[in-house]
Amino acid sequence: MDIRDLKIVGKGAILLSFLPATIEIIVVTIISYFLFSFSIIEGLILGSVVAAVSPAVVVPKMIELIEKKRGTKKSIPQMVLAASSIDDIYSLVLFTVFIQFYQSNSVEIKELLLFPILIILGIISGFIIAYLLVKIFKRFHMRDTIKVLIIFGFAFLLDYIEKVLVDIIPFSSLIGVLTIGLVILKFYPLLAERLNNKFSRIWVFSEMMLFVLIGALVNITVIGNISYKFLLMLLGIIVFRFISVFISTIGLNMNIKERVFVFISYLPKATVQAAIGSIPLSMGVSGGEIILAVSVLAIIVTAPLGAILIDITSVKLLKENKA
Repeated sequence: MDIRDLKIVGKGAILLSFLPATIEIIVVTIISYFLFSFSIIEGLILGSVVAAVSPAVVVPKMIELIEKKRGTKKSIPQMVLAASSIDDIYSLVLFTVFIQFYQSNSVEIKELLLFPILIILGIISGFIIAYLLVKIFKRFHMRDTIKVLIIFGFAFLLDYIEKVLVDIIPFSSLIGVLTIGLVILKFYPLLAERLNNKFSRIWVFSEMMLFVLIGALVNITVIGNISYKFLLMLLGIIVFRFISVFISTIGLNMNIKERVFVFISYLPKATVQAAIGSIPLSMGVSGGEIILAVSVLAIIVTAPLGAILIDITSVKLLKENKA
C-alpha cells in the first residue's frame, strides 16, 4: 500500500477507510440481536469479522485497472486500493478490541481511552523495526528470501510482544506489521517491489491452507439453519454499505457511475473472514459457531459475485485514461 495514494485522493480515501466498516458493524450488531439473539458485544464481534473488504479480491483488481489506466484520471482504483487496505486493518483492530471486551466481560471507559495508544504504539514499533531493517538490508547483502524470513521473524515477535503486554499496556501487532511494510516502501521502494513478489508466491500456498482450515472447522448443519437469516443480514449490509459509500464520496470529483463502481468494489469479502472467522469459536464465544458460519457464507456469496461485478462494471462505469 503506497501512502502517496491517500494524499492523491485525500478525503475520499480517509472516509472510505472507516465509515463503511463502522456503519456495517453497527448494522450487523443490530440485525444479529434480532436474528441470532446475540448480545451487543457478540454482535460487534460478528460485525468486525464481516465488515472487512477482501484484499485478495480487491487489490489485484485495482492494480489491473491502474495498469490499464481505467479510472486513473480521477484516481478511483488508487483510492479503492488504499482505502480498502486501511479498512481491513481498521476492522481487524476493532475485532481485537471487541474480543478483549468479551473476555473481560465489561466495557470500561479506561479501555476505550487506551485505544489511541494501541494504534500509536503499533505505528512506533513498526517504524523502528522497519527503519533498522532498511539500514541493515542496504548495508549487508543477502538474498531476498532471507529478508522475507527476517521480516516474518519480526512480525511474529510483535505478535508475541502484544500477548505479553496484554495486561500491561495496549499494543497492536497488526498495526506494527502494516507499518513495517509502509516504511520499507517509503525508504527502500526497490526492495519493497522485490519482497512483494516473494510474499505473493508465499500467499498462493498460504491462501489454500487458510481456506482448507476454515472449511474443516465449519458445521454444515449450522450453515443450513442460518442460511435464510444470513441472506436477510446480507441484504441489510448491502443497502447500508451502498449508503455509506455514497456518503464517503460526497464532494469528490466523481459521477454517479463511478460512485456505484466504488460501492461494487467494496462488496467482496474473503481473506479476512477466513483468517479470523474461526477465532471467536476457538476462544469460546457463545455465538462462535454462528460467527464462523456467517463468515463462510459471506465468502461463498460475496467473493465471486464481487469479483465478477468489478470486471463487468469497470468497463461500463469507468473511463479509460488515454493520455
